[in-house]
Amino acid sequence: MAMVVGLLTLELHFPHARSLKDKRTELQGIKDRLRRRFNAAVAELDHQDVWQRTRLGIVTINAQTAVVEAVLDQVLRDVESHLNGEVAFADRQFF
Repeated sequence: MAMVVGLLTLELHFPHARSLKDKRTELQGIKDRLRRRFNAAVAELDHQDVWQRTRLGIVTINAQTAVVEAVLDQVLRDVESHLNGEVAFADRQFF
């Protein structure tokens, strides 16, 4: 049985962050919530040393493409609704 891997890449902007600690506190909440609610793997991919910006990679896997798409859509909506900032860029890829 073939499995579908979905990757959602998000570029996030935190205009109110005044330090790396502010950004990391916000990120930890996002990562914990996504892992808990969607059982997705989450990693910070870029901009680790930039206060107001980050790139996250969120991965989920399932046998059905439609399920993977639905989960990534829900993840994006969740991030947008709980983020103390803005989603500057979002991209989905499937493997």
